[in-house]
Amino acid sequence: MARNSESTTNDVKKALHKYKEGTLESGKAGKGGVVTSRKQAIAIGLSEARAKGKKVPAPKRAPGGATRRRSR
Repeated sequence: MARNSESTTNDVKKALHKYKEGTLESGKAGKGGVVTSRKQAIAIGLSEARAKGKKVPAPKRAPGGATRRRSR
């Protein structure tokens, strides 16, 4: 079974197209500047698809132990 719906794939394609053109911006209202990473462009496309309520798997999370700091 497909992980993403076809319309989700189209959203990611659009984001990558904007990235290649140099017009994809990150952050709220594009205040974060132009996207310089392909991975970031894909993440933005998936995030936009999620906001529209399309079928997208949950974002990958770091394991609990990796984010905690060890105290001595």
